[in-house]
Amino acid sequence: MTQTEHEGCAPLPTPASTASFWHKEPSKTLLNHRTTKDLPPVVDVVVVGSGIVGAFAAWRLLQDAKGDEMSGGCAKAQSVLMLEAREACWGATGRNGGHCQPKLFGQPPHISRFELENYTFLKSFVKENNIPCDWQTVEGCKAFYSKAMFDMAISDTETSAKLDPELGKLMTPINPGDTNPSLKDVRLGDASVGALVQKPAASLWPYKLVAWMLEQLLERNCSSSEGCFNLQTKTPVTHIQGLTHGRWIVHTDRGMVTANKVLLATNAYTSHLLPHFGDLIVPVRGQMSSLIPPPSISPNTGKPLSYTNSYGFLGNKSQNSNQDDYLVQRPFREVDGKLSGGELMFGGGRGQATILGMGVADDTTIDEAVAHYLRTELNTELDLHNDSTELKASYEWTGIMGFSRDGRPWCGEVPTGMGGGEGLFVCAGFTGHGMPTTSLSAKYVADLMTGKKSSDVKLPEEYIVSQSRAAIARTYVEVVMVDLQPDDYHC
Repeated sequence: MTQTEHEGCAPLPTPASTASFWHKEPSKTLLNHRTTKDLPPVVDVVVVGSGIVGAFAAWRLLQDAKGDEMSGGCAKAQSVLMLEAREACWGATGRNGGHCQPKLFGQPPHISRFELENYTFLKSFVKENNIPCDWQTVEGCKAFYSKAMFDMAISDTETSAKLDPELGKLMTPINPGDTNPSLKDVRLGDASVGALVQKPAASLWPYKLVAWMLEQLLERNCSSSEGCFNLQTKTPVTHIQGLTHGRWIVHTDRGMVTANKVLLATNAYTSHLLPHFGDLIVPVRGQMSSLIPPPSISPNTGKPLSYTNSYGFLGNKSQNSNQDDYLVQRPFREVDGKLSGGELMFGGGRGQATILGMGVADDTTIDEAVAHYLRTELNTELDLHNDSTELKASYEWTGIMGFSRDGRPWCGEVPTGMGGGEGLFVCAGFTGHGMPTTSLSAKYVADLMTGKKSSDVKLPEEYIVSQSRAAIARTYVEVVMVDLQPDDYHC
């Protein structure tokens, strides 16, 4: 049995949290939702967590149970109980930057390929289901404010291109003095020392994607003969207890549930239920803001200007490559004859945060130093044609990421030696890079849970959880120390 409190491990999510822009239009169906008044005593599967991992895992499990052609069919219907400590999708997925940008350099090409496959899958899923989540296909732009980091990135892209020429075709470096394209073409400020533009990338409203999925699961799976989906919000899981023959008791503050299989889609909070992961997946607090476009780029002033890329900014204010800033701009919409919206969704600034946000699992407050940085630094990183030194924010919020000790997610059945056993699965530790990796990772783990001998998802070996991997990961620098390392490693 895991401990409810364990030194060096994550706490439960706080009941309250800062108000995220992405939650300003919450699903009426999902708010305070409890499918049944009481918890069912026995289910086939418990999914802990209602973010993007939990949603895609439940979708896969239940679509399998109904024999949907997209998922390959399954012999036995599943009853799936999703337990969420807060409101649905109120954690990292509902608090992120609104990007989906695969990483194409600085890592093995097969991992970049997996991220591209994840992107393509997610894009197709949104299109085929006509999901109203503001998906926009854009280009990605990595902007650099450190010459050493830019030189390293160029070297990494050249290496990737040699190993996989097709990847190389997706990336275009821009040096100072280049004219087609130029740094001005991608709207960067004078402080930038170079950029990398890539295809593809996207901006979206992540909460609306997950909310649509959960609403559909509730609507489509109300009959026990076809597989049942039961969502219970505000029901934190306090600990899990292994029984014989791979069965598990899931303890909550509202009672216990027995399940054949359990999936921990708990990201930063995983070690609360699996203390063995205390140094493998560490909570790290990030911060976001929705900035009101200044008059210099507002369409209502006759000077319309939009920023259509998914931006990442590296090296500003001497922040290292693990402390990037990021931006997408929301689309403008006409209201009463005037265009509104266009919020600049700007996040990062972790280099300014108290203890760099490392080990912080509390998202009930913002860091004022980071908030000031986000309101003032965008003028440096982008060319906003703006004379003001500080932008106004409509929302400022924090969210908790799960940073992995070896930089890779942990996916699969948890070995007994890591506090698990038959029937206990994990899909967590996405290190602030979940949108290009979570959907197919969740699909892969769901396939394992249904007993499939093979999955059509080719998950990178580096993602699979094992004791040997944990042992190797523990030879690396501790997560809390990563941000203190000099930038002599690949970004």
